[in-house]
Amino acid sequence: MKSPVILIVGTVDTKSDEIGFMREQVQAAGGQALIMDVGVLAKGRVVPDIANTDVAAAAGVTLQQVMDSGDENSAMALMAQGASALAVQLQREGRMDGLLVLGGTMGTDLALDVASSLPLGVPKVVLSTVAFSPLLPPDRMPPDLMMVLWAGGLYGLNSLCQSALAQAAGAVVGACRVARVPRFDRPVVGMTSLGSSCLKYMVQLQPELDKRGFDLAVFHTTGMGGRAFESLAAQGQFACVMDFSLQEMVNQMGGSVVSAGPDRLMGAGRQGVPMIVAPGATDLVDYPAWGQMPERFAGRPSHDHNRLIASVGIDADMRREFARELASRLRQAQGPVHLVLPLQGIQEWDRAGAPLHDPEGLAAMMDEMAQCDWGAAEVSRIDAHINDAAFVQQVLKVFDDWLARGLVDPAAGKKVDHV
Repeated sequence: MKSPVILIVGTVDTKSDEIGFMREQVQAAGGQALIMDVGVLAKGRVVPDIANTDVAAAAGVTLQQVMDSGDENSAMALMAQGASALAVQLQREGRMDGLLVLGGTMGTDLALDVASSLPLGVPKVVLSTVAFSPLLPPDRMPPDLMMVLWAGGLYGLNSLCQSALAQAAGAVVGACRVARVPRFDRPVVGMTSLGSSCLKYMVQLQPELDKRGFDLAVFHTTGMGGRAFESLAAQGQFACVMDFSLQEMVNQMGGSVVSAGPDRLMGAGRQGVPMIVAPGATDLVDYPAWGQMPERFAGRPSHDHNRLIASVGIDADMRREFARELASRLRQAQGPVHLVLPLQGIQEWDRAGAPLHDPEGLAAMMDEMAQCDWGAAEVSRIDAHINDAAFVQQVLKVFDDWLARGLVDPAAGKKVDHV
């Protein structure tokens, strides 16, 4: 295997020692280093392969215009734009195999843009003083991002800092050596679910889709999973989506940190990808189990899934609000849409006797659904729970009909440039 080329991005004016050390560690691990300078203040002791003037030019400005842009925030935003454009160009031309970025809050802000610009499967490691912090919003983090906390690295090349730098360098070189970019040899159906205890339909659907020649990719809708699902759907990587866990939409509406961003459910629709949709787990708002329940939901029934995540049931008014928002987003879809409404329940914990059983709330949501304008979307109502076999049968009935009519293209995804 050829020696992987690692694009190291950092501010050479303030982090020359650290960047130089990372270059040495990348080379020691058998990689080649390509240094991009995104600093704007002065020249450092390391000579970059890609100068800050080139980064600014890629953003359509001069370095002086970056410095005169107003403040450090606007300056770094311009450098992030240029760095992202250059990273994409380098990757497409086969001149880089992996990304390594270091920084504090400023550098991490830029790093998230650069990492998000690169395709799924390109190794991306960010060494950050705010790694894993709640400051980092889920909708800005690419699904395959790796982060290392830059412990003790704010100033000076001490032994703690060197340990983190070496680990990050080794991680990205190793990832490049074994990375497998998705090949999409078979058409892929993208599906969402909230784990396998709350929602279970994928267990029965996977073998049925396999018989029909489709791979199934199931995304865990706990923020980052929905983010990855939306990103791939928007790229046209799926032949069809079965978006049955829309709980992240409710989280967004309820102000939860467990969010996939404001564009949830929009990626496939804008791309014209066929969508089979169900309102799975949309009676819940998630919150960190180690924290406090959001005040607005105090007194509502809740369920601790584990020590990380807990869920609280929403009231009838919020269920009606969700139904209206769902209709609004589905009306904007450019491809075929079919909504399946399971009238007996939408997640395992809402069954009779379970902690979040709320028949009045479910009835309110279904009543609002009946009044909504769904545009061109088809709607079917089944007298079953979402985890019952009858739900799976209805989904397959719709899918098979679309296959027979040519609405699902088995060649979808293969037409997309995966480089």
